[in-house]
Amino acid sequence: MSGFAISQVRVRYVETDQMGVAHHSNYLAWFEVARTDLFRQLGIPYPEVERAGYYLPVLEAQCRYLQAAHYDDALLVKARLAEIKGLRIRLEYEIFREGEEKPLAAGSTTHTFINRDGKPVNLKKENPILWTKITRAD
Repeated sequence: MSGFAISQVRVRYVETDQMGVAHHSNYLAWFEVARTDLFRQLGIPYPEVERAGYYLPVLEAQCRYLQAAHYDDALLVKARLAEIKGLRIRLEYEIFREGEEKPLAAGSTTHTFINRDGKPVNLKKENPILWTKITRAD
């Protein structure tokens, strides 16, 4: 899949330890920023998905920490659709310090489509219009 978004974030003081190094938990939050921007870029802001009656809870999250991010670093977070099936969607991410080519971190998240009752749904069958909006990034 080729759809991707690049989001900009800056490491805030509250996100760091006493040495000015970003805490590992923040990387997943930065993934979320990029995921939200990706959906917005596809023309389906996440609130639209929820208004349609669907949610995308995280089933799995993975992150490889390659280099540390530090207080006040300007970061670029790249998100792309890696795989989408009727029930699931997997996204891949890379985080870069602005102006650098080597990633600081790389990872992925896997989500499932559920309805308002918390039941898994096959979005391709249940809402082909929304499915097409998501998958048109192919």
